[in-house]
Amino acid sequence: MPTVESPTAATIEQFDQFVIPNYPRFPVALVRGEGSHVWDADGKRYLDLFPGWGCNILGYSPPRVVQAIQEQAAKLIHVPNTWYIEAQGEFAEFLCSRSFGKAFFCNSGAEAAEAAMKLARLHTPKGRYKIITFEKGFHGRTMAAVTATAQPKYHEGLEPLMPGFLYAPRDLDAVRELVDEETAAIVIEPVQGEGGVNIPTDDFLAELREIADENGCLLIFDEVQTGMGRLGTWFGYQKWSVEPDIFTLAKGVAGGVACGAIVCKDEIAPSLRPGMHASTFGGNPLAMAAGVATGQTIEEDNLLENVAEMAERFRSNLLPLVDELPIVRELRVCGMMVGLELLVPAKPIMLACMERGLIVNATQDVVVRLLPALNVTAAEVDEGCEILTAVLREHAETAE
Repeated sequence: MPTVESPTAATIEQFDQFVIPNYPRFPVALVRGEGSHVWDADGKRYLDLFPGWGCNILGYSPPRVVQAIQEQAAKLIHVPNTWYIEAQGEFAEFLCSRSFGKAFFCNSGAEAAEAAMKLARLHTPKGRYKIITFEKGFHGRTMAAVTATAQPKYHEGLEPLMPGFLYAPRDLDAVRELVDEETAAIVIEPVQGEGGVNIPTDDFLAELREIADENGCLLIFDEVQTGMGRLGTWFGYQKWSVEPDIFTLAKGVAGGVACGAIVCKDEIAPSLRPGMHASTFGGNPLAMAAGVATGQTIEEDNLLENVAEMAERFRSNLLPLVDELPIVRELRVCGMMVGLELLVPAKPIMLACMERGLIVNATQDVVVRLLPALNVTAAEVDEGCEILTAVLREHAETAE
C-alpha cells in the first residue's frame, strides 16, 4: 500500500497511476454533496455556485431524484430502444407539453448536437449541408460538435475538421452574408455559456428566425446550458418568444444523471427515420426517471420563480463592483447564468475563491462564471457574493 498523507492524496496518487491525464484537475477529491454544498475527502466544505458544470441543476443529491433512481433501479435499469420504455414516454410528454413537438433522447450535449445537425441535413432538401454557428460558441467534443464550436483552441491538432461549417460573429449582417441555398441550419446558444455568458439583444434571435425562414433553412437552439429552467423559463427560447425548429438539451435535464435530448417540431420528426440515428443508452429508464423527477421538482417547488428572485439578488450584490473596482468590467446576469467580466485574468480569482470554500468557474480568460442550482437560497447567494467580493477587492488592491 502506498504511504499517503490524506484520502485526497490517495485518490490523486491512484489517478496519476491509472487515469489518462486529459483533464486539468484541481487537487481536490469531492466525495459528498447536499444542495449547493459539497465536501472533499478531507472534510472541507465548499459552497458550489458552479455545481457539476451546470449539470447539478437541483444541487447535489436532490432527494426526489435520488428516490426516483433508487426505485427505477430496483425495477429496470436498461432496455434497448427496440422496446417501449414507460419512463421515456413520460419524460418526452413532460418536455414536449412544455414546449412543442417530439423528443429524441441520447446521453450528452455533444450527442444532442450531432442528432440536431444530422436531422437538419436529413430534413432539408438534398444539397443543403452547410451549418452556420457563432464565434465563442460551444457545442461539444465529438467531431461534428467540436467543428461546430467556433473557437480555434478546440480545433488544434484535430484538422482537417468536417466540411460544411461556417462561423459568424453574433452579428445579423454577417449571418446574412453566409447563408445561401446550401445552408441546412443556423445553430446558436441563446446565451453563450462557455463563451462568457453572452446575452443576446432583445431582437437578435427573432431576426435570426426571420433569416432562417427567408432562406428555407432550420433554426436550432443549443439549450444544453439554458434549458430546463435555468433562465426562469422552462427553455431559453421562451424568454425571447422565438421558437426554433429544433432545440437540444443535456447537462441539468436529468438532475445530474447523464442525459441528452433534442426536441423538434412535429413535421420535422419523421425525417429522423429508423436506421439513420440511434443511441444505445439514450432514453434509458434510469435517466428518464431522473428527468421526470427533476422536472416535477422544478415545477412543484416553484423554482422558476426562485430563479428570477435569485438572479436579482446576484445582480444587486455584484453590480456595485462594476463602479467600485477598476478590475471589474461588466456584470452579465440571465437567470442562473452569471458572468463577471474582468480586466485581469479570472483564474487566480477562481482559485482564491476555492481556497475560501467557494467554487466558481473561469472562462474566456477574464470571465468569472456562475451556474448556480435553481434551488440556491438567498443566504447562499449572499455568502457566495461576499466571498467573491472579498477576493476581488484583494486582487484590485494588488493590481493597483
